[in-house]
Order: sequence, then C-alpha cells, then structure tokens
Amino acid sequence: MARKKKGEESSAGAPWLNTFADLMNLLLCFFVLLFASSTIDAEKYEQIVASLSSSFSILNSGGSAIEEGELISNGVSQLTDLDNYYSTMGKAAESSGENVEATSPDSSDALEELMEKNKEASEKMYEEISELSDKYKLNDYMELSIDPNFQFVQISLSGSILFDSGEADIKPQALPIFSKVGDILKVFDNFKIELEGHTDNVPIHTSRYLSNNWLSAARALNAATYLIEEKGLDPEYLSWTGRGEYDPVASNATEDGRAKNRRVEIKIYNNLN
Repeated sequence: MARKKKGEESSAGAPWLNTFADLMNLLLCFFVLLFASSTIDAEKYEQIVASLSSSFSILNSGGSAIEEGELISNGVSQLTDLDNYYSTMGKAAESSGENVEATSPDSSDALEELMEKNKEASEKMYEEISELSDKYKLNDYMELSIDPNFQFVQISLSGSILFDSGEADIKPQALPIFSKVGDILKVFDNFKIELEGHTDNVPIHTSRYLSNNWLSAARALNAATYLIEEKGLDPEYLSWTGRGEYDPVASNATEDGRAKNRRVEIKIYNNLN
C-alpha cells in the first residue's frame, strides 16, 4: 500500500477555505454598496447631536457647561466681560470670608484717592510745622521731611545738640530747644507720634548700655519721657524705639558725620493713619 505524502495530507481541507474567503469578500462588497446607496436623516441627526450636547457638554464648542461653568461655556465672547466676572467673583468670595487677589478697577481709583488725601494731609502738616519752626526759631536745629508715601512728617534733631557721645541723657543746654520741639508736637497731640533713637558706629559696652542698640533705645525713651512729663503729651499716641547704628545719615569716618548720626527722629503721622 502506497503511503500518502505529507503535502497531500496538509492540503486536504484547502478547497472550502477558498470558498469561505470568496463569500466574505462578497458580503463586504454588499455592505459597502448598501452604505454608499443609503441616505442620512438630517432631522434625526440634529436631534441626536442636541441630546448629546445638552447631556455631556461635548459638542457645539462647549456651548453648554456642567453646573456653573459660565466663563468657559460662553466661549471667547466671555473674555470681554472679564472685569465684571472678576469683580463679582471677588465680592462673592469676600462675603464668604475667602482671601482673593482679584480686585475691580474701582479699587485702583480708591487707592489713588487715598494716596491723594494722604498727600494733602501730610503737606498741610508740613506747612504747619514749618511755620511753627520759624516761630520758635528752630530752623538751625532740626530738619523737616515728608515720607515718600505721605504717611508722616519727620523732624530730625541732630545728636550733637541733644547728646554727648556715649550718653543718653539730654544735655542741659539742649533742653530749651527740645522744649520748643515739644510745643510743636503738642499741636499734634492726638496724632500718632514715633520717636527713633540713633547712634554712631563707635562701639559701646558699659554697665548702663550693653551696646549701641541699648544706647539708642535709651535716647528715644528719655526724649519720650521728657515729652510726656514736661510737655504733657498723651502716652497713648506716643511710641519710641532704638535703631542703634544701623540707619546712618552721614559717614561715621569723621567726627562731624558721627555727630549727625547721634540723633533722634520724630515721625508725626497724619490723622488718616
């Protein structure tokens, strides 16, 4: 009996596969033909689109938004109303206790108006103090300036007049001058007044003053004590601090510069602060 070849055994079922492949090709062509000859119901298509759009907000360029997405849902046209949107958002957040950075354009106008009022108040106060300085003949002993932000007028008294080097007690010969300064401050007794003591850069370490910080604080305190006890200024509106050698107004390389740095600065805040 003759044996069958392996090639003949493996190809026994091949004819039906060819028939099946031809059938699949015919079916594919049939469905392509059906699709090509079909028509789309435009009305039904629009209904489907509208349904999906209202349900998921994924069509019509985000024409509808989930919940309160008003900024995005209205598209680019919403950008023209950004000012009003941020203003409304800021007011809502403020009422709910949130801290927001966004402010309305009116806030800048309010800030400018406040700055203008501060400027007017400080300039008026500067003129009054300048007139009083002329009246009491203090122009040779003190310098006047206005804060760049127009919050206060500053009186600067040279330390060479008030204090000896390394000392915080007001010199006896300086008391008549400082008394007249107190008369000026009395006019603004219900205004906030700050006294700052300053020193030169000569190191100090004694039983009374451990450093220039202690010395400057003592100078400010002695000046404040004199104004309270001798001139009757209300301590409720008076404060004092020491800045040591850290805010020089002149070079410490010379005796004249060091004398200018030994000073007391008096800041009189306008009544808007």
